[in-house]
Amino acid sequence: MATAPRPRTTTRDPEELARRLTAWLDARLPGAKVSGVRVPESNGMSSETLLFDIEHPEPPVRACALRLAADPAAYTIFPVYDMALQYRTMRDVAEHTDIPVPRVLWLEEHPGALGAPFFVMERVEGRVPPDVMPYTYEGNWLHAASDAERAQLEEATISLIARLHDQHPVPRQESSALRRHVDAQRAYYAWVVEGLPRSPLIESAFDRLEAQWPEDEGEAVRNWGDARIGNVIYDGFEPAAVIDWEMAAYAPREVDLGWTVYLHRFFQDLTVGFGQTGLPDFLRREAVERRYEQLTGHRPRDMEFHTLYAALRHAIVMLRVACRQIHFGEVQVSKDPDSLILHHAGLAAMVQGSYW
Repeated sequence: MATAPRPRTTTRDPEELARRLTAWLDARLPGAKVSGVRVPESNGMSSETLLFDIEHPEPPVRACALRLAADPAAYTIFPVYDMALQYRTMRDVAEHTDIPVPRVLWLEEHPGALGAPFFVMERVEGRVPPDVMPYTYEGNWLHAASDAERAQLEEATISLIARLHDQHPVPRQESSALRRHVDAQRAYYAWVVEGLPRSPLIESAFDRLEAQWPEDEGEAVRNWGDARIGNVIYDGFEPAAVIDWEMAAYAPREVDLGWTVYLHRFFQDLTVGFGQTGLPDFLRREAVERRYEQLTGHRPRDMEFHTLYAALRHAIVMLRVACRQIHFGEVQVSKDPDSLILHHAGLAAMVQGSYW
C-alpha cells in the first residue's frame, strides 16, 4: 500500500466538465461564471467530487462542491448511484437534526448536462483525515496531534452518530431492517463477482454472520452508512460538516458503530503491518461503545457480529476496487480472489472468532 499507485477514479476530463457546468449553471443563475474548477486530492473511488466557485453579484453561495454519479466507463464501485436520494438525505438530516451537513443547492437528475446525474452543495472549508496515506501513518495532521486533541475529535465524532440516531425520525418498519441490509449486501456481492471467480472468504463470512445472528436485532434508525472520520470535515478538532451519504440506510444503531470501529481498525492493521505503531489508542471499540451509551442510553450489543459485518462489507468493496485495478491494468490478475482483499487476514480472523 505504501508504494502502490492510487487506483484510477475517473475517465472524465475536468476541463470538459467545467465547460458543461458553466452552461448548466447559466440557465439557473443567469450571468454566473464558474471559476477555480478543480478535483480534490481526496476524490473518492465512488461518486466523483468537483470543487468550484461561482462568480455572480448575488450567488446563493460562492464556494461550491458538486457530487457526480460515477462514470460508467470507470468500472464503477457500486451498480447504482442514486444522487436524488443522497440529495434528499442531506436535506432531511439538515432539517431534522443538528448534525452539520453542507447546504444542498441544486439537483440535476437528467444525465444530459454532465453525462450523469449530480447535485451541487455548499463547500465547507476545513481538513479531513486522509485515506492515502492513511491518517494512522506518520506525517499528517491527525497523527501529529496530541492525545487530548485526538480524544476531542473522537468524542465529537461519536456524538455526531449518536445525535443522528436519536434525532432523525424513522418511518415504520414492516420487516427486519437488518435482514434487508444484509440481503442488499449479498446482492451487491453477487454483482461484483458476476462472471468472475467467487471469494471463499467472503462467502464464509456470510455464513458466520448467519450463525451469529442477533436474537434481538434492535430498533432501526437512520444510519449515515459510511460512518467514519474520513467523511467529516473538521474545523480544528470539531466537526464542521458530515459528507458522503451514498450508503445511508435505516438499520440498527450497531451497523453504523461497527463500521466506525472497523474502518479505523482497517487502517490501523495496515499501518502495523508496515512496521509503524499507528494510533492504537484511538477509536478503540470499548471506548466507542462506552461513549455512545453515555450519550444515548443505548448499550451497543452484538458488536462482534457488527464489526464482522463491517469487515465483510468492506471486503466486497475492496474486491471490486481490485477488480477495477485489474481492468485498468494497474495490478496483476491473481489466481486467489481472496488475496485481492487487502484485509483478508483480519477478516479471516474474524470468521474464525480470533480477531478480538
